[in-house]
Formats: sequence, C-alpha cells, structure tokens
Amino acid sequence: MWKRISAFLFDAILLGIVAVLFAWGLSALTGYDGYIRTVNESYEKYGAQFGVNLRISRSEYNALPEEEARKVEAGIDAMNADAAALRAMQITMSLSVLIVSLGFFFAFLVMEFLLPLKLGTGQTLGKKIFGIGLMRAEGVRVNAVTLFIRAILGKYAVETMVPTLILMMMYWGAIGVVGPAVLLLLLIVEAAVLAATRTNALIHDLLAGTAVIDAASQRIFDTPEDLAAHKARIAAEIAAREPD
Repeated sequence: MWKRISAFLFDAILLGIVAVLFAWGLSALTGYDGYIRTVNESYEKYGAQFGVNLRISRSEYNALPEEEARKVEAGIDAMNADAAALRAMQITMSLSVLIVSLGFFFAFLVMEFLLPLKLGTGQTLGKKIFGIGLMRAEGVRVNAVTLFIRAILGKYAVETMVPTLILMMMYWGAIGVVGPAVLLLLLIVEAAVLAATRTNALIHDLLAGTAVIDAASQRIFDTPEDLAAHKARIAAEIAAREPD
C-alpha cells in the first residue's frame, strides 16, 4: 500500500505539471488571457463606478447592508448590460472548461495511456520507480483497450473531471447543493470499492478489470492461453506426484 501511495503521489505531480503545460499552450492558442483581461477590467470599472467590490462571494453578499447590496446588484446589472463585458465573461467561462478538460485529457492520454503502453508493462513512471505493476484481474498483461478504459474512462472522466467540473460550477455559483452531494457520493463509492475489493481496487480498476500488484513477486502472463497452459502444467505436475 505504501508503494502504491508513493507511486500515486509521484504520478500525480508529474501529471499536474504536464496538464499545466498543455493548459498553458491551449490558453495561448485560444487567446484566453485577452478575454480574462477584459473581464477583470470590467469588474474594476463598474466596481469603481458604484463604489463597491463586485468580486464577492454569495456569503459576503448576504452579509452586506441593504444599501451596499443594492449597489452590488446595480454594478452587476451594469456589467451584464455591457455587451463586450458579457461576451468576454461567457467566453472566459467556456474556455475555462475547455482548457481544463483538454489539459487534463492530454495529460492523462500521455502519462497514463501512451507511456504505459510504450513501456509494455502498463506501468506509469511512478509504478516503475516504486516497483509495482499492473495486470488484468485474471493475471494477464493489460492491453491497449484495458489501459484506455482505466486511464481515460476511469481516471480522467469519472475520478478527475466529474469533481473538477462540479468544483468549477460551485465557484461560479452555477450549482447548488447537488454539487457537494455528488462529490460526497463519489467519495463514498471510491472508499467502498477500495474496502470491498480483495485487491484494494479503485473505481478505475473496477471499470477496467485491473489489479495493482508487486512487480517483483507477481508473475504476469502475456495471454489467457499462456495462463491456461500454466494452470494445466501445474495440475499435471500435482497429478503426477499423487499416488495411483
């Protein structure tokens, strides 16, 4: 378990760095900085015009005196009436989702799918360094389809993007109590899968039918036929040792 935790932390740091690099490139390609600059200038302009801070949270807004709250509402209304500011805000939100989603996608594609596939063992760099491996639950080497399901469908889509998008919507105030409820449910399911499976699997392992193992002590067979042949050979050896 400590090897798994160490490998996870190592891989998470590398994946985060790669995701940031991809996100930076996408930001440059889409002109994101220009749109966010327009949004920030609009907040400053209308905040100064009405003498309030428009960048306040819902809880801070609720705590304002009635007169201050009306000024904030007037500032927000004025900003929303500004076509350029509103367009920049909408594009910024859309690009934020796109950049974060694609940044993580390309990072997972490279670090959790293409690299393990290239190594031929299904291991990430962290797993290789800390001496743990990956196999299909029945003891056979993972293939491209299995790795793709594990990395993209499990790790990226379910375990990363679902909570990330919920947190982004919570930050923008676009989702209510449903967001925290879904995050809590996902955490409970992850913990339940970890506790209930013999191999201490996580959701991505359950979806892909994989198991994390100690690379030095666990034999992995190349194909199901090799595994079947090995079992037949063991059975024949046992039968040969038994008295008639």
